[in-house]
Amino acid sequence: MAYTIKEVSKLTGLSISTLRYYDNEGLFPKMKRRDSNYRIFTDIELETIKIISCFKNAGLPINKIHEYIELVQKGDSTLHERLQIIENQKKALLDEQTKINKSLECIERKINYYKRAINDGTEKYVHDELFKKRG
Repeated sequence: MAYTIKEVSKLTGLSISTLRYYDNEGLFPKMKRRDSNYRIFTDIELETIKIISCFKNAGLPINKIHEYIELVQKGDSTLHERLQIIENQKKALLDEQTKINKSLECIERKINYYKRAINDGTEKYVHDELFKKRG
């Protein structure tokens, strides 16, 4: 099926300027154009947009997404390279997740601290109890 850029914008929630940017960055290598030079999006581009969105949400920069898409175009000889790009980003995400989890644990302790202090009407008891545990 063929879609206009406006239709793709509505389907994906991406702005027309973002779609143009992706095209100008070479992220739609098989995209065709009408004689009037209007872009013709197909289901292939829609699927590519899903991949781009996933990779962007995973923190992959546009230049790495472009590299990945170029590798896809080269075929099976690049399977290992593509896997490496994705595995590297997964590791970066897991590292970030570990940092976030540690921060959430700290925040959760502070929330519990203040809820208890509010319930007690003072933070003296919570504070004293905290230092007894550490001492």
